[in-house]
Amino acid sequence: MRRKIILGFIFLLIVTAAFLGWLFLSDATKQDKGSRFLYIKTKESSYEALLKTLNDSGYIDNVSRFDFVARKMGLPEKIKPGRYEIKKGTSIVDLVRILKNGRQAPLNLVITKFRTRESFAGLVARKFEADSLSLLSFMNNNDSLKPYGLDTNTVMVGLFPNTYQFYWNASPSLIFKTLFEEKNRFWTKERIQLAESKKLTPVTAYILASIVEEETLANEEKDTIASVYLNRYYKGMPLQADPTVKFALRDFGLKRIYEKHTKFLSPYNTYQVKGFPPGPICTPSPTTLNAVLNAPITKYFYFVANSNYSGTHLFSETYEQHLKFAKQFHEAQDEQEKIKANKSSDGSIK
Repeated sequence: MRRKIILGFIFLLIVTAAFLGWLFLSDATKQDKGSRFLYIKTKESSYEALLKTLNDSGYIDNVSRFDFVARKMGLPEKIKPGRYEIKKGTSIVDLVRILKNGRQAPLNLVITKFRTRESFAGLVARKFEADSLSLLSFMNNNDSLKPYGLDTNTVMVGLFPNTYQFYWNASPSLIFKTLFEEKNRFWTKERIQLAESKKLTPVTAYILASIVEEETLANEEKDTIASVYLNRYYKGMPLQADPTVKFALRDFGLKRIYEKHTKFLSPYNTYQVKGFPPGPICTPSPTTLNAVLNAPITKYFYFVANSNYSGTHLFSETYEQHLKFAKQFHEAQDEQEKIKANKSSDGSIK
């Protein structure tokens, strides 16, 4: 009899353990497959807010069980804001551990070409908890930028195209600090010496590269375009870079620059002011920066887009030669505009 009681008790323990294991260690998610992400906001990181989010969003199948385990494991006192991945198959115990330990799922921030701080701030706001206003407030504050040797004109020099990894609740200052560290890694002693050999600083080299970036997509001619602007810079000529006019006007879709555009008063309009603009007009790629630093010595002072619309340019040493190439390109532009104007609504040519 005693043996039967003991065996019965053992059986009961096994059944109870199996039940508890099923209750707390089995899949507690509701999704059929893949992952979902739970966001705990910094200003709404109370335990009660977490329970409400779990209940309203349907991340898990039983919030009461979660609450029971979470309290037993001490989660209510250790809530950490962030972005947490809930994979299919996650148990209640696993989820509590993830939240208690603050094991966030990182996010990639891909920096490509940005023309304005507003567009950069907009991207960050779409991906992270920080809103665009807080990031812009940081980037528009000289006191915030002073430790980086930048100001509100040169702030975009701190952005280097690359892929960065952050947590969702990263602060604007942390994001900028990380990007700035990439800038410092790029500017090796050798690159600084190359810049100095061309009478440039890392800041002015970046500004020049931003102009070259906007001039062409053809990597093979970026160094030659840089040499044109350097030649003008050395001679004290205005750079007369069309992309700076677009930036000054904030009209990035402008296809053709007319004299009326070049008369627009702005420190960024290099038809109106000599030297480099006060800040970059976009975030240039490392390829473009290296092209500027390795620009060859040439006698070119002018260039114009090729009339065959190949995306390349024709370079000239004299203004007279430049005018011939420019005339060819403008005639090609006029022809293109004429064709577009003569197209009927159904796409046929009148």
